[in-house]
Amino acid sequence: MKILFVGDVVGQPGCAFLSTRLPELKRRLGAELVIVNGENSAEGNGILPSSARQLQDAGADIITLGNHGLRRREIYPVLEESDCIIRPANFHPSAPGRGVAVYDCPGKPRVAVINLQGNYILESHENAFDCMDRLLPAIDAPIRIVDFHAEATSEKVSLGIYLDGRVSALIGTHTHIQTADERILPGGTGYLTDAGMCGVFHSALGVKPELAIQRFRTGLPTRFENERGAVRLSGVLLEVDGKTGKTVKITRINEE
Repeated sequence: MKILFVGDVVGQPGCAFLSTRLPELKRRLGAELVIVNGENSAEGNGILPSSARQLQDAGADIITLGNHGLRRREIYPVLEESDCIIRPANFHPSAPGRGVAVYDCPGKPRVAVINLQGNYILESHENAFDCMDRLLPAIDAPIRIVDFHAEATSEKVSLGIYLDGRVSALIGTHTHIQTADERILPGGTGYLTDAGMCGVFHSALGVKPELAIQRFRTGLPTRFENERGAVRLSGVLLEVDGKTGKTVKITRINEE
């Protein structure tokens, strides 16, 4: 089964690019399932019902979130009702929504998508390692894809190795810069430290550079605004054996 994973979509430029390019990209790659991280799809940050609809209309089957996922309270009722928009499973139990989505399409292997957040610097209620140990026994799906939204490369690599052979793939998000360390771990788990972003490439992670520079130079609070310009879509294409749940091929994707 071919699964396309798209890195953090940033603001309206990212949403608009996805709307125009994802349908063709999905056909060209033969992707049977599309997972999109949408935690920054609203202007500024967070996700709104309108940006979630835009991602779904573009072809996103599952939308994952991260540390900005609950910033906009307008999304809370959608998270409670939706079974295809998920937030990190290791958020506090009182958080709206759920952390696991199951994609069950006739004639295709069942796919579970698990959303997790790192513990280093980010504020997660439950340790990501312990959370996965708790969740996995109850997940009935041969293919298991993890979106690990985390800051530290070391934490991402460590969790990937910890879960090797127990999940089909672990793809990192959050840093918005695609890494070049795609691999298949010894137990058959596909791994990439960060998928990158779908946003304006000449920017500070999608933000206007002058605002990020001001923040770094002064240390003072700065209201970030999304940059405008040429967008790059970064992500990864996974080819997973539906019987064994193991990744057989992993390819980084970049579209402009």
